Amino acid sequence: YNIAQVRDDVVKMVNGNSIGIDIEEEYSAGQNPPNSREDIYSAMIIYGLLSYSNGEVRVPNKELMIEFQKALKDDDFGYVAELVRNSGEVLNATLNKRGDTVASYLHNIHNSELPILKYNDENSLSCVVTLAYLSARNKYKVEREEKSGKGFVDFIFYPRRKNLPGIIIELKADKTPEEAIAQIKQKEYSEKLKKENVSAILAVGISYDTAAKEHQCIIEELCD
Repeated sequence: YNIAQVRDDVVKMVNGNSIGIDIEEEYSAGQNPPNSREDIYSAMIIYGLLSYSNGEVRVPNKELMIEFQKALKDDDFGYVAELVRNSGEVLNATLNKRGDTVASYLHNIHNSELPILKYNDENSLSCVVTLAYLSARNKYKVEREEKSGKGFVDFIFYPRRKNLPGIIIELKADKTPEEAIAQIKQKEYSEKLKKENVSAILAVGISYDTAAKEHQCIIEELCD
């Protein structure tokens, strides 16, 4: 089976996406080790690691999502593991409001050997952001497409420690990071963090120019 395809599928599922696959026969305990992509997912469904509905598999709950995120650090995932292990530096750059550094990391991830990261839309951009900030989940509860204020924000980071700021990330393809920051403010995306008594909040606007193939990032501290 194609290990690279399974690896790419896992990255997509960690980002919250479903994977389309046709499973005609259930894998059962006692069979030979799975030798196809379909067998692998069928076995994972049987053991409760994935859910299957309408021809799609996905990670069924947040607890298992955390385990999949940990698995991405394994050397068997090749370059993905290296990206994940370096993701702590992206969080540090964000906390220090070094937007250019964050943009540089995103650029490097985008130019990696992973086909799924060759993107031209905001959904694919979110896969890169998920990988870039994967280690942040040790310090934050990360929610994607969360309802807050007057709309749905791309990412909200709820701090697990009181000394950390909340983080709001808005993504834009073929627009500017300034527009992303403006949307965060105009749609009051900080409301849910404020309800959690998070006083310090960072707004992160990330954009990708599909023609120039360049990332930009601006980070601002939101004021009350």
